[in-house]
Amino acid sequence: MSEAASESRSNATEYTVSEISGALKRTVEDVFGNVRVRGEISGYRGPHSSGHAYFALKDDRARLDAVVWKGTMSRLKFRPEEGMEVIATGKLTTYPGKSNYQIVIDNLEPAGAGALMALLEERKRRLQAEGLFDAGRKRRLPFMPCTIGVVTSPTGSVIRDIIHRIKDRFPLHVLVWPVRVQGDTASAEVTNAVTGFNALAWDSPIQRPDLLIVARGGGSLEDLWGFNDEALARAVAASDIPVISAVGHETDWTLIDLVADVRAPTPTGAAEIAVPVKADLEATLASLGARLKAAVLRNFERKRQAARAAARALPSPDQLLALPRRRLDEATSRLGRGLMVSTERKRARFFAVKLTPAMLSQRIAEARRTNDRNLLRAQWALRTLARSRRAELNRAADQLPKCAKASLQRHRQQLALLQGRITIEPTARRQRVQRDMLSALTRRGGQAMLLRLERLRGRIIQADRLMATLSHKAVLARGFALVKDADGAVIKQAADVASGMALSLEFADGTADAVATSGAARPKPAAKPAAKATVGKAREPGNQGSLF
Repeated sequence: MSEAASESRSNATEYTVSEISGALKRTVEDVFGNVRVRGEISGYRGPHSSGHAYFALKDDRARLDAVVWKGTMSRLKFRPEEGMEVIATGKLTTYPGKSNYQIVIDNLEPAGAGALMALLEERKRRLQAEGLFDAGRKRRLPFMPCTIGVVTSPTGSVIRDIIHRIKDRFPLHVLVWPVRVQGDTASAEVTNAVTGFNALAWDSPIQRPDLLIVARGGGSLEDLWGFNDEALARAVAASDIPVISAVGHETDWTLIDLVADVRAPTPTGAAEIAVPVKADLEATLASLGARLKAAVLRNFERKRQAARAAARALPSPDQLLALPRRRLDEATSRLGRGLMVSTERKRARFFAVKLTPAMLSQRIAEARRTNDRNLLRAQWALRTLARSRRAELNRAADQLPKCAKASLQRHRQQLALLQGRITIEPTARRQRVQRDMLSALTRRGGQAMLLRLERLRGRIIQADRLMATLSHKAVLARGFALVKDADGAVIKQAADVASGMALSLEFADGTADAVATSGAARPKPAAKPAAKATVGKAREPGNQGSLF
């Protein structure tokens, strides 16, 4: 019995672990080389750092591991998501390292429109709960933007339709951000475009758009699935630039349509919403200009009529100026006669004066003598005043000690009389008060005397300054000299000097003696003019003649 058992064990074929794993791998791959598996995605966390994606497909009773290689991942029409029901096409294989099997996916598609719609409705409910669809957060579009940013494919008909319609309505600057509008990378590229436009600074070389248009032509739900991306919806909601969504036809809708500030039924409709019609604006402006001009003219006409009505109640300019004009005419007629009478009077006074050079010389000499006489009197008066003030000051200075002593003695006598009248022995307080009063009176007497002396001194200083100003010494200090004869008399004219006459020259710093070497000749008396002058008679050549 034991020998039979040993023989049966020895007859079985022995395999290594690797051989068994390889045989299983070949068997599974041969039998299930191309399969379609329907299931719900579970455990999806996005692509690995290597670019591959690992997750599982499950139903209510089993679970199947799945892998999508990097190359296949980039070709998928939509991005896998947790909980999505899909149909995976690929082949089964084993993984010897863990003794399990998995499906290598070559293509992935939704299990049906119902599944996509369910996923879309779930996203819609979540974003709506966050308030991204509220009408209160949506902004008004600028009435007349300067630059419009368009996010779409650069090779499709959409961009041509938008540019053509903008050019027809109101030509302006259009910036195009080229993106893919279908495929796995479409949502990421559109999201980057919206974010990139908002990142532009106002002073950047590329002008920041005032309005964004996200546009794409129509298509199936799978074709438009990239515009249902949650990240794209949040980027549009966070955009500082107003966004117009123009994705698909009028019957199509995506999440970006609900989040955008305005939804356009078509890309062409987005262009019509973005800019007004230039011709309509010009017509409206012309109409408003005509209305403004007519209103201004009507206002001027009303003001003119009001001014005319007010002018009827006012007197005319002729009536206002009648009386002043009459007074002016009367004054004009009197002015001519008054001018003739004044001229005759001036002529009579002119000829009655009989003005001659001799008379002028005589008046000048009299004025000079009067001036000299007044100057001597002023100098004498100043000297006398200075001597009297100086004497008064000296007397006051001599009497100051006597007056101070007399005043002090008088105050002491008054204090003694006051003390004699008081029968009660004065207290220390009364003595201190009386002593303070005596000191105050003594101080006030001294101050009054000093103030009086200061005033007198100031008056003497002013008198000295005035005397120095009027004195002839100030004139001598400027370079002049005073000429006197031997007796000390002042010589005022050159005619008073004879040849050989001893002279004394007084300068500012001293006196010098001199002898005259010659004498000045006496001027001859001027001839007397004729007793009468004929009025209106012609003058000799060279004279002025009559003014009348």
